[in-house]
Amino acid sequence: MDQSVSGNTNHIAPPGHPVHTLMTEHERLLGFAAKLVITANELQSTNNYDSAGEKLDEIRALIDLFKDSEKHYLREENVIFAYLDKHEVSGPTQVMWTEHDGIRDLKKQELYPLIDQIGSKPYADFTSELSKQSRNLQQRLMDHFFKENNILFPMALDVLSESEWEEVTAQFKQIGYCEFSPISNDEAEQTATGVSASEGEIQFSTGTLSAHVLENMINALPIELTFIDDQDSVRYFSQPDDMLFTRTAAVIGNKVQNCHPQKSVHLVNQIVAEFKSGSRDLAEFWIDMAGKKVHIRYFAVRDDAGKYLGCVEMTQDISEIQKIEGQKRLL
Repeated sequence: MDQSVSGNTNHIAPPGHPVHTLMTEHERLLGFAAKLVITANELQSTNNYDSAGEKLDEIRALIDLFKDSEKHYLREENVIFAYLDKHEVSGPTQVMWTEHDGIRDLKKQELYPLIDQIGSKPYADFTSELSKQSRNLQQRLMDHFFKENNILFPMALDVLSESEWEEVTAQFKQIGYCEFSPISNDEAEQTATGVSASEGEIQFSTGTLSAHVLENMINALPIELTFIDDQDSVRYFSQPDDMLFTRTAAVIGNKVQNCHPQKSVHLVNQIVAEFKSGSRDLAEFWIDMAGKKVHIRYFAVRDDAGKYLGCVEMTQDISEIQKIEGQKRLL
């Protein structure tokens, strides 16, 4: 595909701008993909693992860079896509998010497991499969980056205001940068992106708390909470020290449907519809992620009269809880 992104991308934003950072990362990721294809082909000219030691080290180093690239996609999904959604530009972002998931699946289900078989899989089979999957990844990235560089990013530059780009920059810093980014995490001074809370007392039926104490109390809990109002808009999320899922202030005010990849939106719609109808008050799932057992629960929130006010998503790592046996009565 001749029109795909090359190593000589025509940048449409100045250095330091979020779009310039993303496009530079595109260039470098394509360079890594090209190197992976070349090295994989060179491996086919050797006879066995022992004679391919140096080339295999190069392959492993490239794979580490692709693993490190996840922050690139998280910044796009949780910040750029979220701001475009605020401007009612959600169709292209859903397409891009779906392609992100396809790239992730290719790496996690095909490429990474193959690298884990170095030394155990027959050498000829390994090199043949590596060459195939490397070409697949390169083509997938070329096609995807072309769409973002030539369609999505120009669209974002047209619709986002200067103040919004300042917020995007701050939230990029919050998520962090890749090893190969044109800006380092050390250079990116951490910037607070939350909304300032009032110090006034909040009167509850069982006592009073200041907004400051309440926020820090919630953040001290080993759970992640997100509140979606009765119009399906995200209104709040907590920020514990070790967050399982990336969230930024850019999602506040967005529809919850736009905060999930397209493949899971139908589940979100089903849960919300059943909460609103009163046929369901709880929905729960559990998944394995990065060696953790993650429990995800959605609770309908209603007032004393039963009126639907919204729902709370609660996410928790229950790995250690699953190990509990017997009793513990003393500190």
